[in-house]
Amino acid sequence: MIIIMRSKEQWGTKIGLVLAMAGNAVGLGNFLRFPVQAIQNGGGTFIIPYFICFLLMGIPLLWVEWSMGRLGAKHQKHNLPSILQLLSQYSWVKYLGVFSLFTNIVVAAYYTYIESWTLGYLYFSITQKFSGQNLQEVQNYFEVFKTWYHYEGIIFWLITCGLNVYILSKGIEKGIEAAAKLLMPMLILFAISLAIFALSFQKGDFGAVHSGIVGFDYLWTPDFSGIWKPKVWLAAAGQIFFTLALGMGTIQCYASYMKKDEDIALGAMASGWLNEFVEIVLGASIIIPICVGFLGLDKIQEWVKLGGMGLSFKVLPYLFSQWGLITGTIAGVFWFGALFFAGITSSLSMGLPLTSFMNDHFGWSQKKGALLFGALIFLLGIPCILSPIIFDEFDFWAGSFSLVLFAVIEIVLFSWIWGIEKGWNEINENAKIRIPIAFKWVIHKVTPIFLITVLVANIPGLIQKLLEETNPEILVARLMMMLIFFVCLYAIHKSSIHEA
Repeated sequence: MIIIMRSKEQWGTKIGLVLAMAGNAVGLGNFLRFPVQAIQNGGGTFIIPYFICFLLMGIPLLWVEWSMGRLGAKHQKHNLPSILQLLSQYSWVKYLGVFSLFTNIVVAAYYTYIESWTLGYLYFSITQKFSGQNLQEVQNYFEVFKTWYHYEGIIFWLITCGLNVYILSKGIEKGIEAAAKLLMPMLILFAISLAIFALSFQKGDFGAVHSGIVGFDYLWTPDFSGIWKPKVWLAAAGQIFFTLALGMGTIQCYASYMKKDEDIALGAMASGWLNEFVEIVLGASIIIPICVGFLGLDKIQEWVKLGGMGLSFKVLPYLFSQWGLITGTIAGVFWFGALFFAGITSSLSMGLPLTSFMNDHFGWSQKKGALLFGALIFLLGIPCILSPIIFDEFDFWAGSFSLVLFAVIEIVLFSWIWGIEKGWNEINENAKIRIPIAFKWVIHKVTPIFLITVLVANIPGLIQKLLEETNPEILVARLMMMLIFFVCLYAIHKSSIHEA
């Protein structure tokens, strides 16, 4: 018998846990993806399917994933393969935990690349790089900045990878929790300051053609004609997954380091609603109101087609440079600072499933595991930088499809295989709030059926996508993902032999 020295780390404080969980969920999508998704899917009417998905899918899955994590804490299991094994007597169930390793490694590879853009533009805001440049020059620079041959972009990417590895190597309390306690309050402060400015400036201020409220109205103007379109509901469901970091195994991993008597019912709600506040109240009150206010409705309708990335990196730096040295610098620092803080608190969570797995099964230190994570995201990040096509393929399969697929697996295991009675008791154990009994039925019936329906509805399109694509870069991307997937499977298999 080989003795494995497992980590005895825990979250230092309850607020640290909630802020870290919120940091896991609050990411670039809250500020860049949500406003554009809302505009493209009915404006104010988008919030209807969005909140229905949040109530019937988001909240139930948050409770499920938090309770799975605390169950792992009771058995000193901090990785998803081992936690899933607790839900079933069948030994093969642990292999389903491959999704937590595969998904987080692949997503982190391209996510840290995007994250590095925000760090670069934070530096450019401080140094006034875009002062005196016109809109076209600012746009052209971004297209060059994100290429492999631009040294500044590569430098910021390497710094970002290094920061992730350094903080992750410090462990739970001294690394991730300390970062969350510092960065999350700063993120919220920066975002609130920008939102107040965006909703208060008037026509003529700094050259604005409209007041900020005009842009806010444009974002939330309802279009009820598309409320029943399947694509609107799929977009809402996708945004919930994206914004709450569901189906990745990161929540279970974070929750597995909590105290065994922790209240997960209230904790899950606190982190979930904090994320919703950042997304709906703050995320929707910055980028669109500012862009509409200073560029006008006609131009913004064209720019929205480019998505939040285009607006953030091609438009806002130009606008900030027109506001004068002090105001423009502060606005740029607050905007890109908020984006960077949101990005790094999310990418840190992607590294913990791997480091916890290596510690639980092979006795690796947090530092050694962090270095492995850094090496993997560096190697997989290179093809993402070289090819936008590979970047997009990674995002689709690992950052979208994989999340829904694993969510189906975990909800079926939790409520049907392990049993809804055990699951419901686990969720309510030590709860300081009374969860409506209706959610027991939602978790057992509604959420699984909803997720299975979403997955099945997309299968024909997925098959067509697999069969019709012949682009060599896409095939290379898929081969790389298959390699990572099977290596992760082998690691889980090896871990079983190692402990036997």
